[in-house]
Amino acid sequence: MGITGTDVAKNTAEVILTDDNFATIVNAVEEGRIIFSNIKKFVFFLLSCNIGEIFIVFVAILLGWEVPLLPIQLLWLNLVSDSFPAMALGVEPAEPDTMNKPPRNIKEAILDRKMFGGILAIAAGVAAASLMSFYYAMERYAGDPDQLMHARSIIFMTLIVSELLMSFSSRSRSYTMFRIGLFTNRTIWKANLISLALTLAVMYMPFAAFVFKVEALPVNDWEIVLAFAFIPLVIGEIFKKIFRNK
Repeated sequence: MGITGTDVAKNTAEVILTDDNFATIVNAVEEGRIIFSNIKKFVFFLLSCNIGEIFIVFVAILLGWEVPLLPIQLLWLNLVSDSFPAMALGVEPAEPDTMNKPPRNIKEAILDRKMFGGILAIAAGVAAASLMSFYYAMERYAGDPDQLMHARSIIFMTLIVSELLMSFSSRSRSYTMFRIGLFTNRTIWKANLISLALTLAVMYMPFAAFVFKVEALPVNDWEIVLAFAFIPLVIGEIFKKIFRNK
């Protein structure tokens, strides 16, 4: 006890209750579980995005395609569109069953086999959807002198939107984003809006677009972006539903 306990007892104790209230132990356990869970969500989201980007470049090279994303575009993805949502996952509130789970092994790794399998699956989905948007754009603008820039602009925006959408799904590995509530973490909405606003500024401001080798997308190209960007989100939510029911 932090208040009534003796100095000798406090010096030898592993845990001190500063308010002499045993209910504090329960609160501390819950907070510890939330922190550990949020660290895993942070890692899951970032690795899913980064490995997905690696898959995109690697598969495009294997297929003999033009490089779909330039280094400066990948830098923007890592510094802006991935980082803000990942940090917002660090303040995710507790999930409904946080205190119903059995104690975890103290030697449990943050990145276990099941989690790594999920990362690879989501990364593959993000890469596949993005590459399909690139291929579709290349076919759509065949013969256009700016064909490659059109296609790169579309895959750039498709990848960013799909990753921002995936951040909502990454808020829980068990529950759908509707089950945990779309607005229970307002920070992630702010983070995603900032990332999207900055990306739109890059795309629609002539000087920035020149630097990042992209161009402003017309409305009909946004139909392509949104059609492919939602694919990884839908796949991720379906997988969660399937594995939770098993």
